[in-house]
Amino acid sequence: MERQNKTKFIFVTGGVCSGLGKGISSASIGAILKSANYKIFTLKLDPYLNIDPGTMSPYQHGEVYVTDDGTETDLDLGHYERFIDTNLSKLSNITTGQVYQSVLSEERKGKFLGKTIQIIPHITDRIKEHIYKAAIDSKTDILIIEIGGTVGDIEGEPFLEAARQIRIEQGYHQCLFAHVTLLPYIKASNETKTKPTQLSVKELLKRGITPDIIIARTETKVTKEAIEKISMFCNVKPEAVIPAPTVKIIYEVPVNFEKSGISKIIYKHLHLTHQKPNLNSWNKVLNKIKKIDKKVTIGLIGKYTENIDAYLSVNEALKSACYHHNLNLNLIWIDSVKLEKNDRSEINKLKKLDGLIVPGGFGSRGIEGKIKAAKYARENKVPYLGLCLGSQIMAIELARNVAKLKNANSEEFDPKAKNLIVHFLPGQSEDRKKGGTLRLGAYPCIVKKGTKAYQAYQTNKISERHRHRYEFNNDYQEILEKAGLIISGDSPDHNLMEIIEIKNHPFMLGSQFHPEFKSRPLRAHPLFLNFIKAADKYKNKK
Repeated sequence: MERQNKTKFIFVTGGVCSGLGKGISSASIGAILKSANYKIFTLKLDPYLNIDPGTMSPYQHGEVYVTDDGTETDLDLGHYERFIDTNLSKLSNITTGQVYQSVLSEERKGKFLGKTIQIIPHITDRIKEHIYKAAIDSKTDILIIEIGGTVGDIEGEPFLEAARQIRIEQGYHQCLFAHVTLLPYIKASNETKTKPTQLSVKELLKRGITPDIIIARTETKVTKEAIEKISMFCNVKPEAVIPAPTVKIIYEVPVNFEKSGISKIIYKHLHLTHQKPNLNSWNKVLNKIKKIDKKVTIGLIGKYTENIDAYLSVNEALKSACYHHNLNLNLIWIDSVKLEKNDRSEINKLKKLDGLIVPGGFGSRGIEGKIKAAKYARENKVPYLGLCLGSQIMAIELARNVAKLKNANSEEFDPKAKNLIVHFLPGQSEDRKKGGTLRLGAYPCIVKKGTKAYQAYQTNKISERHRHRYEFNNDYQEILEKAGLIISGDSPDHNLMEIIEIKNHPFMLGSQFHPEFKSRPLRAHPLFLNFIKAADKYKNKK
């Protein structure tokens, strides 16, 4: 297996429990090192047996993030792209399912010449091959690899073993291990306990891995005594214990890490030239956020509102747009299923909004509630932004209530409906398997001048990321345009509607694509920027 002496590797592991912020930690380390002019690439190793998260429930797994090349990935890749501002690819995510599928497919073809296939070396070798390929193809200075799950999980063992082998193959100073672990606070005794961290590190040591940095996640301030105790029992120097307290704004994390001197530890261990990180742009936006005293109220009409991670990129895109306009986001979650049932409390929420957003989703549950929300926005001139499904909802609502097309619907929700405003494209319907049959990744779009879309983008050629199976039915284009629909963006061959608007409305726009995937904290997406601008204007008129 080819050695990668030029690329440095940083492995980020987690202990005690999931949800501690390995993804944010990995992204923050990347942001710091990129600001010091190092080329950074990231990779997430996911232990689950699914091939990808594309068919996994948003309740369990949160949103599915999509890269330009159409790879459906874990939501942590969204953190990576937002923090590091680097477009990632299929090289940035691999699952246990993909590894086993690849190895067993070759075994069936006889490529192993009758050998017994084992976890070590065959599975671990395939993991290492992917890591080395990511290093070579990305031509990166530093590859940051997050190992999903928690140390001790049976599913994650091959990934940890592969990481251990890479340190041996590449050399001690080519690889650094950062371990994210929990420092729980016991209120009754007013104590922060280090024992869970100690036990977590022991689990890592059992697997032949010694952490070089410990990132201590806590709800309280980490005392000097706690740092010294972690240092003593976990075999790291005190300066390599990096406090990671919970923050109100996640973009504070890179700044906090660097205040604790994390780059110096990394440079020293990896024998890198010390280049001072320049976090001025991060500090500037944080200082701006902390001075904001006005807010705008946006309603998110969703059906996965029990798990806010299902709309993570949408939430972050809204925040970034708000910060640009010197506003704080007051996000109100509105359950489309309850709205569908005429729940009075959900209906009353609509009256408090300065703007509403209908994000993507799959399945018929809660759809009628979203259509009600679109009708409310159209009739009351409330700014509306529809993302993927939200744009289809917009068209269906207009077809029903303005064009008076009875039973207007999407083939996804009612295949027998008389007027299918949204449908499978001809040629798609032969293969309706749920996995791997979506239009995925970046596609070009031509934006028409004189539209709100053009006002936002200020160019007529754009590229945006898709994740959907159904398209607008062009047979209804003329009748919907007479009803007030504007097609403000479509494919270069003009066969696919990509952006739609409503005539004589301050801002009612929907996109077949997911603009939230390209929003960045330091560079908000133009559609979100103009949506928030319209919402603020609506608020001031009320």
